[in-house]
Amino acid sequence: MQAAHHWDVLAQHQAELLTQNDLLKSQPLYIKGADQVTPFSTAFDSLLTSQLVEKGAYVKTSAAQAAQISYKVQVVKHDDRGAIRPPKGALTALATGIAVATIPFNHWGEPALALLPAAGAADLFGGNLTSETDQEVVITTQVTMADQVVYSNSSIYYINPGDNGHYKPAPVKNVNVSNEW
Repeated sequence: MQAAHHWDVLAQHQAELLTQNDLLKSQPLYIKGADQVTPFSTAFDSLLTSQLVEKGAYVKTSAAQAAQISYKVQVVKHDDRGAIRPPKGALTALATGIAVATIPFNHWGEPALALLPAAGAADLFGGNLTSETDQEVVITTQVTMADQVVYSNSSIYYINPGDNGHYKPAPVKNVNVSNEW
């Protein structure tokens, strides 16, 4: 998740799942705002509303006689995360090994040789030039009706460490108040 557009893609995906759910197709829906306001929650409330309305759902502005949509966001930070991408050149080496191993069987007319430029490009542009992340976000969307969970879906995404503030509320600053001058 690297852009607000990705939040819209998530909202679109959830709206599709919700409007295709047999139990929820004809139900009025109410989106319960997040318990804690974050940049993600503010945007996701609006994006999910827009996507549901666009897909023909009946979205209410009050919870009365409606299935209630809520979501939870959990930021997970992993300690001591090892490498999560193949080392640079790994795909090129693999493709070369496959091509060379099959050359004797095909008398140098090996179509696998065509893999080498593609593997080289994949190594060059396949994420090895970006930094690794040790943070993920788990977003769970649930729908309840009459105190029963009737829908639940969780999605997990890697996030950039500098973006974790989008998913956590701003820290509360304590202010000391005194009647002394």
